[in-house]
Amino acid sequence: MIDAFHLAASRPWVIQQDALATILAVAQRYGEPEALQARLGRPLDNTRTVRMRDGVAVIPVTGPIFRYANLFTEISGATSTQVLATDIQAALDNSYVKGIVLEINSPGGEATGINELAKIIHAARGVKPIKAYGGGSVASGAYWLGAAADEIVIDETAQLGSIGVVMSFLDTTARDAKADVRRIEIVSSQSPDKRVDPATDEGRDKVQAIVDSLASVFVAAVADYRGATVQKVLADFGRGGVLIGADAVKAGMADRIGSLESVIAELAGSASTFKRKTSMSTGNKGQVTVSNTEDLRNALAAGHTADQITIASSDAAIAQARREGEDSGRKASTDEAIKAERTRIADLQALARPGFDAELKAAIEGGDSAANFALTLMRTAADRGITLDAMRKDASKPAAHAKPGDDAGSDKKPTLSVSTVFDGRRKAMAGGATK
Repeated sequence: MIDAFHLAASRPWVIQQDALATILAVAQRYGEPEALQARLGRPLDNTRTVRMRDGVAVIPVTGPIFRYANLFTEISGATSTQVLATDIQAALDNSYVKGIVLEINSPGGEATGINELAKIIHAARGVKPIKAYGGGSVASGAYWLGAAADEIVIDETAQLGSIGVVMSFLDTTARDAKADVRRIEIVSSQSPDKRVDPATDEGRDKVQAIVDSLASVFVAAVADYRGATVQKVLADFGRGGVLIGADAVKAGMADRIGSLESVIAELAGSASTFKRKTSMSTGNKGQVTVSNTEDLRNALAAGHTADQITIASSDAAIAQARREGEDSGRKASTDEAIKAERTRIADLQALARPGFDAELKAAIEGGDSAANFALTLMRTAADRGITLDAMRKDASKPAAHAKPGDDAGSDKKPTLSVSTVFDGRRKAMAGGATK
C-alpha cells in the first residue's frame, strides 16, 4: 500500500506552504488513511450540499482542495473539485436558481483538477450570474477558481494571491541510513526520467521545469479571466505572495469590497432580468407562483413559506386544451366530409350515361345520393319515352368474334346515346305501321 505521506508529497500543489505542511504532517502521522477512518468514525465519501438563499445557490469552497472526495478530504476539512463540479452543474441545470455564489475560504490545493473546474466556472458566465466571495483566504488554487467567476467580492481582511505551484520532497536518506534501511529501485532503461532525483542539480532542474510549466498555465488563466496581461499578473498580483483587502482590489485581483449577504441580496434581486426556463414567477414581496411539482419543491428549497406560495390557475391551460380539441375535431370532420363527398361524386359518375349530363350536374350540385340519382335517371328516361326494355334492346350487340360468356364478370357496361335510343324507337314504330 502506498504511504499516505508519499502519496501527498508526490503531487504538485497550488496551495499555501503552511496549509501544505499541515496536510503532510497529518499524512505522516497517521500513515494509512484506512486506519485513520476507524479512529475518526467518519464516512469515507465527503459530501457537500448547496445552500439555497432566495433562489441563490451558495456553494462553499473551504479548506484544502483535492481532486476527489475521500477520507483525506474529511481529515483536512477539505473539499474536492469533483464535488464542486457536480454542485455547480446542478445549480446551473436547476431552472429556479437565479445565480451562484462561490463562498471561498481556502488556501488552495492539489493542482490536478483545478484548471478543469475553473473552465467550468468560466463557461457559466452568461448562462447564470456566478460570483466569488472571499471572507478569509482566497489563495493559490482557490484564487484560480475565484478568478474564473464573473466578479470577485472580498472582505477587507481577505487574503488573495499566492499564485504559483509548489512540489515538496522529503529527503529521508539520512534517517534511512541510520536505521539501516535501503531502497532499491530499478527503472527501465528506456525511461531515464521516470525517477528523477531532486537532490541532484539535474533532477532539480527537471522538477523545476514541471513546476514552471504548471505555473505558466495558472498565470495565463488568471490573466485571461481577470482581463489582464500576463506581465501585470506577474508584477502586480502578489508575485507569489498575498495581498489584503483593499490592496488586492487596487491591484486588480478583486473587484470590490463587500459582504456575502450583500452578494446574495444582489443576485436574489436579479430575478427581473434573469431569464429562467420555468413557468414559475415571483413577485416583488417574496411571493412565488408555481405551476408544477418541481416548481413547488424549488420554492420550498429556496425558503418560501406556505403563505408565500400560490398555485397557478389552471383556467388558461383548460381553455387552451379546449381550443386545441375543437381545432382537432374540426379538422377531422372536414377530412371525413371531403372523403365522403369524393365517394358520392364517384358513385354518381359511375351511374351517369351519355345524354344525361344535365341530370348528372344537378345531382352533383344538389348533393343527391347515388340512389336518388338512379331514380332521377329512370324518371327522366320514362319522360322521354325510353323504357328499360328499349334501353336493353338498344344496347350494342356483342362483336362477331366475341364468345358466349366473354362478358361474364366483365366490368364493361353498355353505352347508350340519345340518337341510338330514338333511332331504335322510330324503327320499331315503322315496323308496327307496316303490319
